[in-house]
Formats: sequence, C-alpha cells, structure tokens
Amino acid sequence: MTTANATFTIDEQVDVLMSGAESGDAETTETMRAELRQRLLEAQREGRPLRVYCGYDPRTSDLHLGHTITMRKLRQFQELGHDVTFLVGSFTSLIGDPSDKEEAREQLTREQVQENARTYAEQAFKILDPQLTRVRYNDEWLSPLDFADIIRLASNFTVQQFLVRENFRKRLDAGIPIFLHELFYGLMQGYDAVAQEADVQVGGQDQLFNILVAGRKLQQALGQKPQIALIMGELLPGTDGEAKMSKSMGNHIPLLAEPWDMFGKVMSVPDLAMPAYHKLILGWSRAQLDALADGLQDGSLHPNEVKLQLAQEIVGIFCSPADAEAARARWDDVFRGGGVPQEIDVVELQGEERVLDLLRRLNMVNSGGEARRLMKQNGVRLNDVQVRDVQALVTADMLPAVLQVGKRRFVRLVADGTLSPAE
Repeated sequence: MTTANATFTIDEQVDVLMSGAESGDAETTETMRAELRQRLLEAQREGRPLRVYCGYDPRTSDLHLGHTITMRKLRQFQELGHDVTFLVGSFTSLIGDPSDKEEAREQLTREQVQENARTYAEQAFKILDPQLTRVRYNDEWLSPLDFADIIRLASNFTVQQFLVRENFRKRLDAGIPIFLHELFYGLMQGYDAVAQEADVQVGGQDQLFNILVAGRKLQQALGQKPQIALIMGELLPGTDGEAKMSKSMGNHIPLLAEPWDMFGKVMSVPDLAMPAYHKLILGWSRAQLDALADGLQDGSLHPNEVKLQLAQEIVGIFCSPADAEAARARWDDVFRGGGVPQEIDVVELQGEERVLDLLRRLNMVNSGGEARRLMKQNGVRLNDVQVRDVQALVTADMLPAVLQVGKRRFVRLVADGTLSPAE
C-alpha cells in the first residue's frame, strides 16, 4: 500500500474523513477528531499509511445499499492513500451481532457462512478500488484461540459493561433471554482490531459499543494504541422508510439485485425518506438537499419524478447506465401504460400448484411467511385478480396466466410441456 496522499494537509484529511461521523456524543466525536489528527501526524512522521478497516458479517449472501455508507468512507481513506481492509466476519457471523436485536439470532453453520461470503468482495468492489483493497476473513485469527485465550480476553470486561447496552437492558426488563454466547460478539470484534493493529475502525451507529468500547479497551489492555472509532452518523432507512436498512428485517435493497428489482425497490421507498437516499447514496451536498426540499415544498418538483430520477441514478451506479435506462422504460411501460411488461419470465406450471408454493418455487418471495403476508396485504394477483387465500390453486384450465407480486414482479404461467423442445 502507498503512503498517505501528500497533496492533502493533515487538517484537510481530518475534515474529509470526519465528515458524516458522529462517534456517540459531541464530546466523544471531538475526541475522535483530535485522536485522528494526532494519529495522522504520527503516521506521517513514520512514513506509513493508517490501517483502516470495516467489518461485514455474511449472515446472508447480500450486501445492501446501507452497507455502502461505510464503504464510501473506506473509499475516502483509499483516495487519501491509506491502507484499507474489507473484513469479512467469517467467524463473528457464526454468532451474529446482537447490537440492535430484541432476541438472540439464529446461529449459522460454517458452510452457510462460507456460501454467503462467496461474493462479498465482488459486491464491495462496486464501491471500493479492488487494487487498493485488502480482503481478510476474521476466522484467520479467531479460530485458533483456545479457551484459555478467551478467558484472558474476557477478563478485561465486566458483565455490567455489556448489560447496560440498550438492547440488552430492554431484553432484561422484558424477561427475554440473553444468552451467554451473545456477549462474546463484542469481545470477538474487539479482537479483530487487535489482530490487525488497527488505527481506525469504521462502522455504523449500531456498532458504537463494539468499536468505541470493546475494540479500544482490548487494544489498550494488550499494549496497543486504541483505534479511532469513526462512527457514521446516519443509518440509511430501509424500504419501509422507518427502520434502518437490514437484511434480517427484509427492508433492504441488495447490491446484486437485478436492475428492475432495484429500481422498483427504490420506487417503493416513502417520499419522506428520499432526502436520506440523496444524501447517503448519491452524496448530495447541503445546498442540493435544501434545493430539493424547497422544490418539493413549492411544487416545482413532483415527488414521483424526483424518485424516478433517484431510482435511475442508483441503478446506474450499482448496475449500469444502460440497465438504468431499461428499468426506467419498463417502469413507464407498466405504471404509466397500465399494462404488464412485454418481456417477463415464462415458466411451466407443474400440474396443480398452490399460488403460495409457486411464489416460493419461483423465488418471488423469500419465505412462505412473506408470501402469506403479501397475500394478506393484497400484494399477490393472478390475471389481475387479488389472491388472498393461501390454499388457492392454479390449474391447467386457468392457463396461460400472469402471476404478479407487488408492483413489479411478474411471471407468465404456461402449461407443462409448452417450453419443452420439439421431439
């Protein structure tokens, strides 16, 4: 890795890197700013770049738009000449981060984690420079630890330090179990910082304890300088417009989504959440955001047109400009022309099938529970007729038929054998 970019002064680097960061309260944020400046000065004297990382747990196979906020901060470090590691939580994800959870996560197997992590680097390179990114997996240093190591690491913390965290406190008050292994997550993430001798760890607000307390304390206990906790101040809201974007909540927009699906998911975001997407994904300035707010308020900008442009720009960034134009044209065809897209997947019906089973077989939903919820919310249609009965069948005499989920997912059903090659 190269040394830090000499064309930027230390103060200029601090201003760039601290933009958007809120490491807890205002006093702590200023402390982190001062520590970052001092660490940059030390690194400059030593002729080395800062060691910077952010961790991403492969609980599912998808990274999503919310993850790109921390990735963009990593990219800033890269552009300033610092040593950036994209850390895959191949070991921590076996437990799963309890930071924002009201109950214990389901534990994954190593095989599930490995499969989920398979495309993480590819997805990260939609933002990060592949030539300047170090990709590491934390089972590299966490797997070899033995029980004696864990005891020594755990001796640096009290149970109270973990239980005062808001999510654990709520669970205690509600009588919801807190399992002992959940306390290990912060310990393991703290050891990530130690193993990499990190100068800076980037993360979201939900990682405040793990980075600011566990990581820094463990580094100090083991004779290292504590890392700068660079906590991004805002979390991207999910497609519901309220809760943070989360894979486990199902309100996320995957980076590997098909262009049409990504376009439609952005279009489903409530109007009130649009400024957050302009700011956090498109990087709009305060002046641009103020102009957007003024235009929406005085009527010179129509919310739907703004969102169409937003969706097209986002698809253009994470897919391609051509994909974005095609998705926009298809959207206009469906929702302004009032019809079904001309080009949709055609699949064969396998005898009689329940609509619910079809949705799962064709991957139009993630689970049977999601299918039932969509039916209840009038989100499933067969030939433009709402399907609310979970036992509803599609039979051969109903074909051909169009099955629709939500506003943008369509499949044309045809009889078995229709697509088979002629003998």
